[in-house]
Amino acid sequence: MKQIICLHSLTSEQIHQIEQVAPGFELIVKNKKDLDPEQVKNAEIIIGWSKTIAEFALHEDSKVKWVQTWSAGVDTLPLDRLRDKGILLTNSSGVHAIPISESIFAMMLSFSRQMHIAVRQQLQKKWNSDLKAPGLSTLGEINGKTLVIVGVGEIGRETARLAKAFGMKVIGVRRSAKPEPHVDQMYTMDGFHEAIGQADYIVDLLPLTDETHHIFDAAAWKAAKKGACFLNAGRGPTVDTSSLIDALNSGQISGAGLDVFEQEPLPADNPLWEMEQVIMTPHVSGSNDRYTERVVDIFTENVEAYAQGNKPPRNLVDYGRMY
Repeated sequence: MKQIICLHSLTSEQIHQIEQVAPGFELIVKNKKDLDPEQVKNAEIIIGWSKTIAEFALHEDSKVKWVQTWSAGVDTLPLDRLRDKGILLTNSSGVHAIPISESIFAMMLSFSRQMHIAVRQQLQKKWNSDLKAPGLSTLGEINGKTLVIVGVGEIGRETARLAKAFGMKVIGVRRSAKPEPHVDQMYTMDGFHEAIGQADYIVDLLPLTDETHHIFDAAAWKAAKKGACFLNAGRGPTVDTSSLIDALNSGQISGAGLDVFEQEPLPADNPLWEMEQVIMTPHVSGSNDRYTERVVDIFTENVEAYAQGNKPPRNLVDYGRMY
């Protein structure tokens, strides 16, 4: 019998959900540390990924034909080797749309209402109604402001929907000029600098590719509207950290909400830790109590098609684009 190996815990209901649509497949749910190398080699499908199993899954005798990642990003996987072996790769794009967009708005509202300053004052038992961080005006509002979303996919689409509910103008940037219902104007990547020049808030949701590496650099901050606020919930290396710090120090960028970083964990000596105009979370914006449920839903749809001899219909990664 063909085998599916899942490296993440599933409930009995989720196991049944998968088995119902994949007759002829045996589903094995095991921690990566407990897997025998031969089990990995003999599996046709792997759900999840780990450096621990990489050499076995990519071995010349491996039967692996398809990998379904547990994450949306695939930049840490050995894409060239997966492509060369002809292995199908699907990601979990779509599972993060709600939690990440809500995290983005938590940061935006915090900057607008200066909640991060109030929390710091609370810890010091300090009563000061003049809530103001360096480079930021006191107690504003996001209504009527312009939000530029760089990398409009599933997360960007949900972020745009929420932004319109808050009365914001929304501008999008992505490879294609395909319009979105809640985006007022869409730019291609060629218009990246022009777009961010209009932003009160810039949200980076880009995948990491050769094209996007350090796309937010000194030239980008110079092109941005002075005093804009920057938020990154995409990939850390899309930002040149040293140039962001310079932009924050000069006031060109008034604040930064960061969930991802070039180096994780962020080194203790990085200046970002000490900046009052910076809000940081430890790469958790996509975490939520429904994550596994949503990944299983994506995989169930994909494996049902695969069991019938078709390619997985959802989130098939283009190795050329790296996403």
